[in-house]
Amino acid sequence: MRKLICLLTLVFFLTISYGVYAQKEDRSLNTQVVTQIGLVVEDIEKTSKAYADLFGIETPQVSETDEYSKTNAHYKGEPTNARAKLAFIRLENITIEIIEPIGGPSTWQEFLDKHGEGVHHIAFQVEDMDETIAMLETKGGELVQRGDFTGGSYSYVESQEKLKTIIELLTSDD
Repeated sequence: MRKLICLLTLVFFLTISYGVYAQKEDRSLNTQVVTQIGLVVEDIEKTSKAYADLFGIETPQVSETDEYSKTNAHYKGEPTNARAKLAFIRLENITIEIIEPIGGPSTWQEFLDKHGEGVHHIAFQVEDMDETIAMLETKGGELVQRGDFTGGSYSYVESQEKLKTIIELLTSDD
């Protein structure tokens, strides 16, 4: 009887250990739905109008991101008053976010300075921000900016070397 209990205990622990090991090895984004493509631009009004004309829609309203006191934004691990103008082209299957940096150190300004205007990120809605960041870091990504906005939070994970773009992770408060 004692040998049976020992054997069952061993099987139990091996099963749990394998499950934890398999989870760590099989870590992925857990979504295949792109929610947003982000563009960094020098002139948001001009670019927003061009996209609105392309899709035959009204030019979207431009808003500005909040101050640090509301966003708690961090860039490369340091607090920042990263600010930007934003416009959203909401299509049936995806949103195009147009971003014009307007102040404070940020991934947006760095991208514009290094690469000029263009595609800055691909965004995904995720359930667990910290877990997803950790997973991306195991795959060579580096968290470069994160912050809050009304209704949720965002994180940018630099993955230029492997994925050729930045990955934005979005969470909702609801």
